[in-house]
Amino acid sequence: MNDSDSDLVWQCRNRVFRPAERPLIMGILNVTPDSFSDGGRYHDKNTAIEHGLQMVQEGADIIDVGGESTRPGAAPVSLDIELERVVPVIEALCRREDVVLSVDTMKSEVAERALAAGAHIINDVSALSADPRMADVAKAYGAGVILMHRRGESRSMQQHAIYDDVVREVRDYLVARVNHAERLGLARPTLAIDPGIGFGKTAGHNVELLAHLSVLRACGRPIVVGLSRKAFIGQITGREVEDRGAGTLGALAFCLGEGAQVLRVHDVQSSRDVVQVLNALLKEKCRVESR
Repeated sequence: MNDSDSDLVWQCRNRVFRPAERPLIMGILNVTPDSFSDGGRYHDKNTAIEHGLQMVQEGADIIDVGGESTRPGAAPVSLDIELERVVPVIEALCRREDVVLSVDTMKSEVAERALAAGAHIINDVSALSADPRMADVAKAYGAGVILMHRRGESRSMQQHAIYDDVVREVRDYLVARVNHAERLGLARPTLAIDPGIGFGKTAGHNVELLAHLSVLRACGRPIVVGLSRKAFIGQITGREVEDRGAGTLGALAFCLGEGAQVLRVHDVQSSRDVVQVLNALLKEKCRVESR
């Protein structure tokens, strides 16, 4: 696993990203009543569609649509409910915008229906471990796949937040899942990885992981980071969830310097500004240093 960052390609059906050239913004669209940050705000289909369109206008490269909350303590939802929440929103966004769409799901049937409706990416927080059909669905469509690290299920994962070395253990897990996905027949360029900030990890674990994010380059795949408004930011700043925007942007800027290439965020416009400014500064630094 020695892909250089500059050569990384992320193939998502008919879309090809080169995130080393410009980090990508993935806008979060939770079509659920109980997500930790915006639960219920976009539960209505029409409101969700309008918010998705707004994020496209603000510069989102990808819209990540989810119909089941995976926050700590969340209860699972039925297949029918998740389909009812997700598929109509994806269909509507595909009709109205030429945008890359991701489906945030652990259920292969939801992923299959979403891909048939026009989605390009499966964002699977179980890293293909929850549903044995998921890899076959991804392979059939040539979909992009995000493999995330977590421990346990949503209802109990914080009970499993015990590590000897969280950075090493998360890295080794993600390397293993990339190798496993390839053995299942998924093309390596379709895969991306996510350290799973907040998923079976304490605030201290999250900080340690982000501070050493560059270690995950050993996986040889684009690094997705989802830290927007999360609890560890609140623990550091003392801010409630709706006031964690500045803390989020500070963490995102740091992560970009450490090799993050896909930022999964609630606030698309401000995150886009961070990416544009930091990208310009880093390019200038590289230009001067290469003289």
